[in-house]
Amino acid sequence: MKKPPLDPTTLTRARELRRAMTPQERKLWNALRGKQLHRLRFRHQHPLPPYILDFYCHSHKLVVELDGGQHNEPANAAYDRRRTAWLEARGLRVLRFWNHEVDTNLGGVLDAIARACGIDEDSPPQSPPVGGK
Repeated sequence: MKKPPLDPTTLTRARELRRAMTPQERKLWNALRGKQLHRLRFRHQHPLPPYILDFYCHSHKLVVELDGGQHNEPANAAYDRRRTAWLEARGLRVLRFWNHEVDTNLGGVLDAIARACGIDEDSPPQSPPVGGK
């Protein structure tokens, strides 16, 4: 069964978000892109209407969301809870990280993502991020 085409507005918005990455999104994407993290393939700003996912690993049904301080506001926190519930109802797992976690502990964020995909500390080491620190 073929998937219906994406709404052009959603596709355009996903492309805009890819071009306008926050510094933390860029840092995490530089570590995930090109199967650098244990050969896991991630998509960035992946449309899943009505949402656009920050990072998505299809093989493990894992959504990774990066949140800035605005997500602490009650209305935004409630929206995030509804969004997470919607995604989980479709069989996806959602990991959320704060921007400052990417800034101060990128290795810990990557380890948590790998663990969520069933990769433990005994797995071969990951390749260093290209262009990342």
